[in-house]
Amino acid sequence: MSSAVTEIIGEDSGGQRIDNFLIKRLKNVPKSHIYQLLRSGQVRLNSRRVRADHHLQPGDAVRIPPVRMTERNSSVGKRLARSQFIPFEVLFEDEALIVVNKPAGVAVHGGSGVSFGIIEQLRAQHPDWKFLELVHRLDRETSGVLLLAKRRAALVELHRQIRAGMMEKRYLTLVKGSWRNARQSVKLPLNKYVTFHGERRVAVITDDKGKKEGMAAHTIFTLRKSFRDFSLLEAELKTGRTHQIRVHLAHLGYPIAGDDKYGDFALNKELAKRTRGPRLERMFLHAFQAGIIHPATLEKLSVEAPLTEDLAGFMSGLDDTDKPLHP
Repeated sequence: MSSAVTEIIGEDSGGQRIDNFLIKRLKNVPKSHIYQLLRSGQVRLNSRRVRADHHLQPGDAVRIPPVRMTERNSSVGKRLARSQFIPFEVLFEDEALIVVNKPAGVAVHGGSGVSFGIIEQLRAQHPDWKFLELVHRLDRETSGVLLLAKRRAALVELHRQIRAGMMEKRYLTLVKGSWRNARQSVKLPLNKYVTFHGERRVAVITDDKGKKEGMAAHTIFTLRKSFRDFSLLEAELKTGRTHQIRVHLAHLGYPIAGDDKYGDFALNKELAKRTRGPRLERMFLHAFQAGIIHPATLEKLSVEAPLTEDLAGFMSGLDDTDKPLHP
């Protein structure tokens, strides 16, 4: 960008934070530089200085100053466009939404040591799309249904549905142990914390004082199938807290097979190196179904993703003839 430009905010960007608007508008500019432009007052909103967390309104005039794009950053899109894209299945698409079947091991977005994710790949594949944002997120090792909005109005409406508890999200997970109840509602508040090594974790709050300050978390578990050493569960999220399913199950004594943060590490190692039957080399958690009210048609939309081959293959080797892994 060689000179300052003034951009009038349209309906699609109404309600968006100005820092997020600039990050999307100036894709090849480091975020640190964008925040410096805001702090120094070089970015103006209706001829005035503006805070990074200010929410834009239709009709606002945003002055974007000239910025220099480094060669390193300006080539990111080209490098990504030339790279071999990670194949994934599109489950549903129209003018407002795109729903994909996210593979395990792929991040939903770049960051934290990941050069690009699903959303960066889609943007590189479809440079003509004016808008594309994640409706929700999945952990990197979780596979399954992932929704993205192609219009800001769709994103705003779906976020409203999530806040109102209207979005239906169901997962399949294999846990260690014999699950006792056919259906169990779990309401355990959660708290985020940082470990000594700087890693982010989540834990169930057990003390009364902490319960009042923690994040409410509600999961409904339904037993799908029992094995000698494992149980296949369907998990329905009533709230969407970080690592909610994983932490709830670990706290109850039924860690997810293959979970490298909250699971049984000795069991995980054994499952990954087993010589009899299929191996399990990642967390057994799959988002198999999502249901919403379509933001444009207002009709119910339910999208499903079949269990992945690696998880289905591992489960096929489990039956009543299996010997207990831990006698």
